[in-house]
Amino acid sequence: MSPTPVPTRTELEAAADRVAANAFRTPLVRLPVEGAPAPVYAKAENLQRTGSFKLRGASNFLARLAPEVRARGVVTHSSGNHAQGVACAAALAGVPATIVIPDGAPEIKVRRTLAWGAHVVRCANDKASREGTAERLATELGATVVPPYDHPWIVEGQASVGLEIAQDLPDVANVLVCVGGGGLLAGVASALRALGSTANVVGVEPTLAADAGDSFRAGRIVTWSAADVVRTVADGVRTQSLGVVNFDIIRATVDAFVDVDDEAILDGAAWMMREAHLTVEPTGALAFAAYRMLVTEGAPLLRPGPTVVLLSGGNADGARLAELAVRPLG
Repeated sequence: MSPTPVPTRTELEAAADRVAANAFRTPLVRLPVEGAPAPVYAKAENLQRTGSFKLRGASNFLARLAPEVRARGVVTHSSGNHAQGVACAAALAGVPATIVIPDGAPEIKVRRTLAWGAHVVRCANDKASREGTAERLATELGATVVPPYDHPWIVEGQASVGLEIAQDLPDVANVLVCVGGGGLLAGVASALRALGSTANVVGVEPTLAADAGDSFRAGRIVTWSAADVVRTVADGVRTQSLGVVNFDIIRATVDAFVDVDDEAILDGAAWMMREAHLTVEPTGALAFAAYRMLVTEGAPLLRPGPTVVLLSGGNADGARLAELAVRPLG
């Protein structure tokens, strides 16, 4: 089977137009990082309409469906942010949405999914249960499954984040992006390359769920067990493997991978809240945690020039925010 091609600029710009009907254009926020070798900016997807970039891919996918197919409704599976994105996009399109959410997902994400009018079904927290339940429900309802990450239309939608970064900061030297299933990373890297950017694109994941880096280095998709990935505090990237579509695109467009431990992730989230006044969930702090680690190590992977860290989401519950508010800043 031939590798999935990297989306073209024309395809990505068309997707961005579809996404713009639902999603906000989020800002690049200059971060107060003292002593940084170059300016550091946050792409603040925590300020997105649903608190996460996931609305972008969901909106593009639904807009791509034929009207008669879309009218029958959609189904998806997600630990929370994609759930909210699909629920929101479906509500705005006036179509029913059924969302499979695994046990252990943050309750704030469940509540916000329900608030968009979606029907929520719970399942065991492993890939087989999530996908199997979603497929069964789609068959029963005559609905269409919206993949969380492994689909060209999802990648196209997430790529709108990268288009905005390249347009707002044409001389960006480094872009650090968190990675779970790889839809966001594949999209951002595709957009930067489509616009001719030579920025250093680095995928970031937790040390406790570092399957993507393993896959990148091995040249094939490496799968981790559900028992392994569930350990990380970064619940938004507890996927067991990269998507097939995403892996092909990532291999062609991404420069490197790094992983960071959970303590560094929480330190990054606490710093972001108290020093930058931006609220992020642990997953949303992954890219900034990696930046701090790389600078401490002498920045071996960072090129000279401005850096963007992608804050993927801000849907943290009250208990987590209270913990971050008093966590000592490392």
